[in-house]
Amino acid sequence: MAAVKWVTLRSQWLGQQLRDLREANGLILKDAAEYLQRDPGTVSRFETGGYPIRRPDLLALLDLYGVADPRRREEFVRLSQEVWKKGWWDGYDGEVTGALVDFAWLEARSLEIRGFDSMILPGLFQTPRYARVVISTLERDANEAQIDRWIEFRMGRQKILEGENPPRFMVILDEAVLRREVGGRECQVEQLRHLVDQAARPNVEIRVLPLSVGVHACVTGAFRIFTLGEGFPGVGYAETPKGAIYVESPDSESFVRMYEEALKLTLSPEESVEFIAAIARELSR
Repeated sequence: MAAVKWVTLRSQWLGQQLRDLREANGLILKDAAEYLQRDPGTVSRFETGGYPIRRPDLLALLDLYGVADPRRREEFVRLSQEVWKKGWWDGYDGEVTGALVDFAWLEARSLEIRGFDSMILPGLFQTPRYARVVISTLERDANEAQIDRWIEFRMGRQKILEGENPPRFMVILDEAVLRREVGGRECQVEQLRHLVDQAARPNVEIRVLPLSVGVHACVTGAFRIFTLGEGFPGVGYAETPKGAIYVESPDSESFVRMYEEALKLTLSPEESVEFIAAIARELSR
C-alpha cells in the first residue's frame, strides 16, 4: 500500500503522541532509530506524519517508551489503523484537497458533530441542485465534469447520516441562510423542504437563530466541532480566505463556547422546523 500523499490529521496526531513519548523518555531521534534499525529521517517522518508508521514499528516504539498499559497500547494501534484506513473518499484522490478529505474523514469518524452556519446550508443537508449553485459560484474556473465530481463527493458525505450508528448532527442555522435564495426561489423552496425532511432523522437536530436576536457569539462565521471516539482529540474547524483550519482540544473549546452561547438564543427544534416550513410556504406562493 502506498503512503498517503498529504499529511493527514490522523497521522499528525499519531506522530505528535510518539514524539511526546520519546521526549518524555529523554531519547533523541537517533536512539529510536537505532532501536528500530532504521535511519533517523524515517523516525522523524513517523513523528511529523509524513509517513504513517506500520504496526511492527509502532509496537516496538511503545516497548521502547515503556507503554505497557494494554488499553493505551490498543488506542495507539487503533489510531495507526485509522491512518492507513481506506475510505470511500479515497476514490476522489487528486480531485479534492487533502483538507477536504480530512473533513470527510472527521465526519465519518465522529460520534457527534455540532456547528453553526450563516451563509449557506451545511453540505450534509444540501440537495444536488443547491450544491451545484454553491460549488459553481465558488469554483468559477471549474468545468462541468469537475463540478459533477465535487457534487458527487458532497452527496457521498451525506451517507454518514444513515446507517446503524450515524453521528449525531446538531446545527445552528442563522435565519439569513434560510432566506437567502440560492439558485432562485424554486431551488430554495426545494432545499428548505429537504431540510425539514432531514430534521425528522433521530440523529439530527436543527435550530434556527432568528435575525431578531441581533449580534451573537458566532460573529466570525461558520464552524464545526467534531467529537471523536476515545484516543482522539476534539476538533474545531473553520474556513478562512487562506484555507481551512483545524484546531484540536483544548484550543477547540473556544468553538464550543461560541456554539453554547448561540444555542441559548435559538428556537427549539420543533419551533425551528415549523419556522423553516413557514419560509418554504412563503417562498412558494
